[in-house]
Amino acid sequence: MLAKPNFLHVRLRLPFSEFALPNLKYSTSSNTLLNAGAKTNKFLIYCNTQIAHNGRNGNIKEAESVFNRMPTKNIVSWTAMLTAYSQNGQLKKARALFDEMPERSVASWNAMLTAYMRNRVEIDGIFSFFQLMPERNSVSFAAMITGFVNAGRFDMAENLYNRTPMVLREPVCSNVLINGYLKVGKLDDAVRVFDGMVRKDIVSCSAMIDGNCKNGRVIEARELFNAMKEKNGVTWGAMIDGYMKVCCFGDGFELFLRMRREGDARLEPTIITIILEACGRFSKHQQGYQVHGLVTRLGFEFDVFLGNSLITMYSRFGCVDAAKCVFDSMFRKDVISWNSLITAFVQAGNLEEGYELFKRAPEKDVVSWTAMITGFSEKGLTEKCVDLFAMIPEKDDVAWTTLISSFVNKGEYEEAFRWFIKMLQSAVRPNPLTLSSILSASAGLAMLNQGLQIHACVMKMNMELDLSIQSSLISMYSKSGSLDDAYRIFKFINFPNIVCFNAMITGFAQNGYGKEALKLFDQLRNEGEQPNGITFLGVLSACMHAGLVEEGWNYFKSMRSLYNIEPEPDHYTSMVDILGRAGLLDEAVDLINSMPFKTHSGVWGALLAASKTHLRLDLAKLAAHRILDLEPSSAAPYVVLSDLYCIVRKKKDEEQVRLAKKLKRIKKYPGCSWVLLKNNVGLFLCGDQSHLNFKEISCTLWTIMDEMKQLSSFGKWNYEKIAILTSNQRDDDMSIFSIVQKVVHSYHHLHGPPVNVLLRRYRMYSSPFYREVAVSPREVELGAQHWKSGLTYLREIELAIVAVYHAKCILRPFIHSIG
Repeated sequence: MLAKPNFLHVRLRLPFSEFALPNLKYSTSSNTLLNAGAKTNKFLIYCNTQIAHNGRNGNIKEAESVFNRMPTKNIVSWTAMLTAYSQNGQLKKARALFDEMPERSVASWNAMLTAYMRNRVEIDGIFSFFQLMPERNSVSFAAMITGFVNAGRFDMAENLYNRTPMVLREPVCSNVLINGYLKVGKLDDAVRVFDGMVRKDIVSCSAMIDGNCKNGRVIEARELFNAMKEKNGVTWGAMIDGYMKVCCFGDGFELFLRMRREGDARLEPTIITIILEACGRFSKHQQGYQVHGLVTRLGFEFDVFLGNSLITMYSRFGCVDAAKCVFDSMFRKDVISWNSLITAFVQAGNLEEGYELFKRAPEKDVVSWTAMITGFSEKGLTEKCVDLFAMIPEKDDVAWTTLISSFVNKGEYEEAFRWFIKMLQSAVRPNPLTLSSILSASAGLAMLNQGLQIHACVMKMNMELDLSIQSSLISMYSKSGSLDDAYRIFKFINFPNIVCFNAMITGFAQNGYGKEALKLFDQLRNEGEQPNGITFLGVLSACMHAGLVEEGWNYFKSMRSLYNIEPEPDHYTSMVDILGRAGLLDEAVDLINSMPFKTHSGVWGALLAASKTHLRLDLAKLAAHRILDLEPSSAAPYVVLSDLYCIVRKKKDEEQVRLAKKLKRIKKYPGCSWVLLKNNVGLFLCGDQSHLNFKEISCTLWTIMDEMKQLSSFGKWNYEKIAILTSNQRDDDMSIFSIVQKVVHSYHHLHGPPVNVLLRRYRMYSSPFYREVAVSPREVELGAQHWKSGLTYLREIELAIVAVYHAKCILRPFIHSIG
């Protein structure tokens, strides 16, 4: 026999409009179904549920319709409607309904209290309402403490917590206060509240484990974890994630295996996601394959969330084909699935297939667009980036930041500034990454005034505590010659990370404070930070500028022996530069030959420059031929060889080099410089004679050159030596003229007071493998000493010229020069 059907259950499948309206289709002559249902508790519960459901989903009109047509209402109905108004931002209606309520319970008062908090009423007003409440429970105290915490009034939150009756305080109120302290990084206060708890539940323990892990206290977190008698998935996940965040993959994976063995908690997809993310981040291929097999065995392969994590893991492994197989096997795909595979193709350099997948995606969000913009940016196709950006329907701060970063990465700093201004004009608030990118553009242009404006913008937006911004500020001030400001920001950081250390070490090195850079490196090690490849680039640069050859060798060797860091081509280039400056060219050649990978133009460019400095024609020819093998269109080898043949009086060889350069149509792009003073930019080329005040400039130049000759204790020999090192022109006087012409141009063009900052950047021969160098006030003094003592090395001309300006007070402009 079939069971008698439950009429109410069947009818609940219909829309409410067919069930509760007075003009109901299904009715009897004597008594409508509505009247019959209104007398039952089930009908009332159903109506209250519908009000709550519509309120949560934003259907406030439907909620009102249900509430207004209910024949009878209980206190739950009124409270549900009050909550619905609160959830949809209609505070006035919520208060009017609260005043209209025939009776109120503590739940009604709590609902109104929560409504005030949701709609961001002033916290003092909320507290006044709280004090008017005739009755309070744990939810009331927890809500009020939450309000104080969200408003940053921890003193008031602590005071109310202490006045809360013990029976209502734990564990809800304690957990609220603990989470509030942890959210703002006040771990010690959270520990104090936690230690004072009499009844600790699994929520409070899990929160403290997560808080300790996020603050690097993994040992304390593990002790608390081991002391817990009962653990759930959240607890296991927090501890495993804590190990992964501090790069303890082995401990985290072992804990994951222990969880599987003990079976204390059900294996949730979120925990598997943590493991998959860690396997991808730490390139743990074997463990990643094992976890993938576990996902399949447990039947989780249909989980979209886990499928997306698998795609991301395989993309980090570089296994794009495996990522595509996972994508193709997914029965249901969301926008994250498409974005993950698009990103995998882009990161693997397969931009064409990524773009085809992007065009096929049924739904695109800002991540989809920014992934493609990033891909085209890495290929240097900024015009395509702009076209894609224009097609984004809703441009948020992430989209703007991605476009601005694409220009910064390509070195188009002016365009980056132009789009940053457009972003502000579009009323889009920059995020920390936006400001960090535009600060990098300021550093690239060495435009201190613009950098100061961005710094003011950072302070106005209360972002000065963001580590990425702080590291960018350090770089910006360092590259603009304001090392004191850079170091002041570094000292302001309570817990600098490796990025901040790297920025400051590099800043010291570039500004001539090599020993200070090495001291900071020692501080980094003493504080337990692990140096990386960028750190050693800064350290080697410091040794290079300070002439510390032996120390440079030791640091270079320690990369592999002490820190397990394989030197990259840039490290070898720096080391060759150190040896070359010291005249140890044969050792530099041996180092190049010992490189475990294919050499690149950077190391040979460093050797070429050193060969010219020390007049080693044989090594210059070797380096020039190797560079031409790698970069046939490079002009630097022809220029250097031509100069050296001229020096050693081999006129015929010099002419052959010049002829070969001409036949191959290789052009040496002239140096381009610009001077920024009083918001005016003067742009001119090396050798330019088109300025209106050219005669006045020429007179001043000859005066400066006479002073330079007089400063030289070795007379004309030192002057000629410097000229040979800095120009491919045959006329020594004209070589000096071509270098200092641009700065004197600004001196005669603008007659205002001198700017306090003096910076000169100089790139030899317009070739990509010569690094830019900056001259600091410290190096101005060193340059004067070197000039008087007759010491000569690659950068002496820069130092000498600036020393003359500094000593004679002829000119102190803010200069950025690339020549």
